[in-house]
Amino acid sequence: MAVVCYAAWLAIAAFGRPYNFFDMKIYHGAVVWWAGGHELYDFIAPRTTLGFTYPPFAGLVMLPMAAIPLGLAGWLNIVASVGALAVVLAALLKPITDRLGWSLWFALGIAVPLAVAIEPARETLGYGQVNLLLFGLVMADLVALRWRARRGSRVRASDGPLRRLFFSGAWAGVGIGLASSIKLTPALFVVYLLLTRQWRAAMTAIGTALAVTVGTFAVAGRESTTYFMSVLWQTERVGAADMTPNQSLAGVLARLYDSIETPTLLWFSFAMLLLALGLSRASHSHADGDELTAFTLVGLTTNVISPISWSHHLVWVIPAILVLADAASRRRAASRGPGRGSLATSGSGPAGMTGLRTPIWFPTLTGLRHATAAIGLYLLFLISPIWPYEHQLPEVSHYQDGFFGALMENSLALAIIVLVAALPWRPGAEPAFYSEHARFDRRLGTASGQR
Repeated sequence: MAVVCYAAWLAIAAFGRPYNFFDMKIYHGAVVWWAGGHELYDFIAPRTTLGFTYPPFAGLVMLPMAAIPLGLAGWLNIVASVGALAVVLAALLKPITDRLGWSLWFALGIAVPLAVAIEPARETLGYGQVNLLLFGLVMADLVALRWRARRGSRVRASDGPLRRLFFSGAWAGVGIGLASSIKLTPALFVVYLLLTRQWRAAMTAIGTALAVTVGTFAVAGRESTTYFMSVLWQTERVGAADMTPNQSLAGVLARLYDSIETPTLLWFSFAMLLLALGLSRASHSHADGDELTAFTLVGLTTNVISPISWSHHLVWVIPAILVLADAASRRRAASRGPGRGSLATSGSGPAGMTGLRTPIWFPTLTGLRHATAAIGLYLLFLISPIWPYEHQLPEVSHYQDGFFGALMENSLALAIIVLVAALPWRPGAEPAFYSEHARFDRRLGTASGQR
């Protein structure tokens, strides 16, 4: 584990950029300005044109930072963010380590530094961003749905009412509601919950967001009015669409057109197509019993369709890598089943389980494409080839380095678009409700019987 931590440190030094809590300076300066009696959204960071762009509830959450120095605020954010990432990875890795018979602590000791080293995590920590904290809030709801699916099996008769409530998972939706109140993009998870008829979690998320927003109006009415009536619609406050770190569909189109603005009609058309694709695939993943992949697809879809998705927003690539690696492991294990080396169940659809008997002449290669995809995706986000080809109009054309340069400058965005279209899910791996288990057992049993 020490070797992995050291390798991660070297990778950050080699592929990362100089970090000085740039975004944290804006947050800290804005809340200090606000605490001094000024208008929150009138703040402009020195030597920049950037101000506070989050909803006023985020300002209230960050307001205690006004009482501490900037450097301390940045390091506290690092500790909290890495802690949130570790807790999320522990929750996601536990079903896998239990199945494989591995030590969770050993797997976690390897996974956390590997995750911290890649572009979204290191940029989040270096800039003092909140993406990993929001990621933790959303994934907390995934854990709550998992506990609900187990019908509160962790609850004992001797437990108090608060522990019963916590482990029952009845609070699923609170994390998404809070995350949506801090930053608007997680609200797409509410749409997903509604589409998959997870009514209780959806209503909890909506109720939480409404309660927080109304409460913020009561405390900071002037700032709330300013944000929803004016600031929300000022997209130019966050930067030009063609900037290299904007790895969304809108950024790709702006750079392809060599323009500081995205062609609106073209972007809207493709964004709606990818939105429908992402939500459809997430719904099918949920129906097939893989809630982690469903959440990951929704998170990746928000990255794709958002007008601005900076490279540090792309934290959903972390569970995508995990899903690909686990898919490879499951297919490898399936090749060792009855009739080892002769027959295995496979399929051409996303579920990968059509019940077809397909000869496997090379069992050792089973799952190779998923393993290769996981490794390739990790290396892409570790190296992050967008920065050697960073350009911005009007100074430099995005085509200055030719086709290869343009491809590299858009490489992270293209990767998440491909993931939305092709990320595999794992039937029955993590169902949201027990009522669906019989369906999964029937499918798996039928498939096993046909081997």
